[in-house]
Amino acid sequence: MPTIATLLASAWPCRAIRLVLAAAFLAAGAVKLADVHAFVLTIKAFAILPTDVVKPMAVLLPILEILAAGLVLVRPRAGLLLVGGLLLLFIGVAGNAIRQGLALDCGCYGPGDPEGAVYHGLWPTVWRDGAMLAGVAFCLLRPAARPAPSP
Repeated sequence: MPTIATLLASAWPCRAIRLVLAAAFLAAGAVKLADVHAFVLTIKAFAILPTDVVKPMAVLLPILEILAAGLVLVRPRAGLLLVGGLLLLFIGVAGNAIRQGLALDCGCYGPGDPEGAVYHGLWPTVWRDGAMLAGVAFCLLRPAARPAPSP
C-alpha cells in the first residue's frame, strides 16, 4: 500500500489538479462568453476599469480562461502559469472590492452564480481561488518525476 508521501511524489496529484483547473476554467470562460453583456455589467460593478476597456475585457478574459483550460492539459507548465496569473488577478480584484466594502457577485461562473446568491460576498471567492492557486503552486514547485533506476 503506497504511503501519502509516495502518492504525493507521483504524477497523479498534479494530473488531478490540472483536470479540476481545466474544468473550472473551461466552465467559467464558456458561461461568460455565452452572455457577454451580463459579464460587462459584472465588470462595471467592480469599478476598476475605464468604461471603454470593459467590453473588450469582457470578451478577452473568458477567452483567456478557455485558453488556460486547454493549455493546462496540453502544455502543463504554460497552462499552470497562465492559470496562476489569472487567479492572482481574480484574488486582487476581489480583495480590492472587499477593501472598498462592495457586496458583489464575483461573476466567476456567469450571472446568477449560485455562490453569489448563497454567500453574499467575495470572501468565498478569495478562499476558492486561493485553494486553486495552492494547487497551481504545488504542481509548479514539485520536482519533476525521475524515471525509476534500472536494475
